Amino acid sequence: MIPRPPLLTAALLTALLVAQASPAVAGEEGPGASSASPVGSGGAAPTPPGFWDRDSLTGDWGGLRGRLQDDGLSLNLVYVGEVFGLTQGGVKRDGVGEGRLEATVELDAQTMLDWHGLLLHATAYGIHGHGLSRCCLQNIATVSDIEALPGARLFTLWAQQALWDGRVSVRLGQLAADDEFVTSRGAALFVNGTFGWQAITGADLPGGGPAFPLATPGARVQVSATPDLSILGAVFSGNPAGTAVGEAQAQDASGTTFSFSGDVLAIAELQYQPLGEGEGQAPSLKLGAWFHGGPFNDEHRAADGVTLADPRSSGVPATRNNDWGVYGVADVPLWHPGEKPDGGLSAFLRLAGAPADRNLIAFYADGGLTWKGVLPGRADDTLGLAAAYARIGSAAAGLDQDYLRYGRPYYPVRDHELLVELSYQAVVAGWATVQPDVQYVIHPGGNVLLPGRTTPVGDGLVLGVRTSVRL
Repeated sequence: MIPRPPLLTAALLTALLVAQASPAVAGEEGPGASSASPVGSGGAAPTPPGFWDRDSLTGDWGGLRGRLQDDGLSLNLVYVGEVFGLTQGGVKRDGVGEGRLEATVELDAQTMLDWHGLLLHATAYGIHGHGLSRCCLQNIATVSDIEALPGARLFTLWAQQALWDGRVSVRLGQLAADDEFVTSRGAALFVNGTFGWQAITGADLPGGGPAFPLATPGARVQVSATPDLSILGAVFSGNPAGTAVGEAQAQDASGTTFSFSGDVLAIAELQYQPLGEGEGQAPSLKLGAWFHGGPFNDEHRAADGVTLADPRSSGVPATRNNDWGVYGVADVPLWHPGEKPDGGLSAFLRLAGAPADRNLIAFYADGGLTWKGVLPGRADDTLGLAAAYARIGSAAAGLDQDYLRYGRPYYPVRDHELLVELSYQAVVAGWATVQPDVQYVIHPGGNVLLPGRTTPVGDGLVLGVRTSVRL
């Protein structure tokens, strides 16, 4: 299927950028670049950066954007557009286009209102198109981290107060856990959604948890115990959909449910990030855990204790009180050429686990390598190779085996889903990137091919390109 005309934005803009942008990147000279040094010996105002070197496509709006920032008000607009095609596997072959306009407003109350340490923030999205995972691949690790139901929605809305010279900050409002928790600077390069909010938390928590595209009311506290060591903790409303039954995104289409139902989700994270020495980045280590205080269905047993696959069972899953999980994150620089502080070769690794009796995914791991400046003269471009592994819990897999024993010979038995992604992000202007991307998904949805049987979802090969523009 050919994407509709509005969804061709990413492809057309990609062609324009590649055709006209020089190999130069931000910070390097190229066609259209201007010297930032003062003109003449009198110290006159510096020449504004050229079209390809400035920070945003629309520039400074005749000085308005700069004046607003000087007054403490910043407005950031970012459009991400992409086209993807499923060329192998899945439930059907198709091509899709989707895009997301992100609008973020921040008010520095210290500058505007003389209120020391107060920051006000709001982010909203305009989403169009549809994603490949939902329509065609039906995998656990969503192909794109911008895939969501189309429409306009509020995302985050919060106030943050810094205390004691910034050693403590408190944030209240509608919050997203994936803004600050379980993050990895190496994983941020990749397009698949699991490299942001991990597939294990997205699959195991009600409504996917407080993460894109749905935030929930909550409170977050960050304490810097030392310059290298900090503690991050937060509590959230436990279900983005509130009391509504059904898919969370559909139940809260505008992002304004502000639900305080669904019990409580608590997350805590210990972060060790030593100050970098010399020109390279320092390692970063994080250890965290989450706890959800609500009821969860057993993945295998009915309330009467027999397998849910048994026709004689009550058909009502047993109830398990509470849920929890643990995780760790490591970002490690491996080689630094000295050109840029974040340049060179780096590695990342994330591990997570949760109880198998009440969760679809019991163990998760992802990791990869990124190389910034891999090509001569392209110091800001980044090449990355990563993999993610999600293992289906023993209870869910055991239920699948029981269905086979009770006369459903073609029922898929799930074991794991494995994803491999290769991506190259090219900085074609100070305000734009183009990112070709390849993903290969093994056992989408955890389905495995059994001898003599067919699986409903074959291994998928995804090809695509993403364009990101700061407006």
